Amino acid sequence: MKGNVVDLAVGVIIGAAFGQIVDSIVNDLVMPVVGAIFGGFDFKDYFVALKEIPPGVPHALDAVKKAGVPVFAYGSFITIAINFIILAFIIFLMVKQFNRLKKAEPPPAPAAPPEDVVLLREIRDALRR
Repeated sequence: MKGNVVDLAVGVIIGAAFGQIVDSIVNDLVMPVVGAIFGGFDFKDYFVALKEIPPGVPHALDAVKKAGVPVFAYGSFITIAINFIILAFIIFLMVKQFNRLKKAEPPPAPAAPPEDVVLLREIRDALRR
């Protein structure tokens, strides 16, 4: 295996773990604050039932799905979209910082020319005199 394959595998594993962290941040920290700001609701329970909800079933997404009613769950989509935006922003900041660090490194010193080139230059300079 080449080094790039191992680097890619490590990146995928770290990315999956990082995705779970961002999911937790969005679901456990961001969405409750957003819900509190907008009146104490949870985006996950926002849906449109595509059939009539049977009587006695609570108006909650999980309960309606268990009752077998097809739903258009736009609240879950909003949560996932916010999750994606946060993840994309964090990756953008990481790439930006990586590029900044990459530019900060001094360029490598130019390699010394081969001996035959140096000798030919000396001969050229001697003939000019």
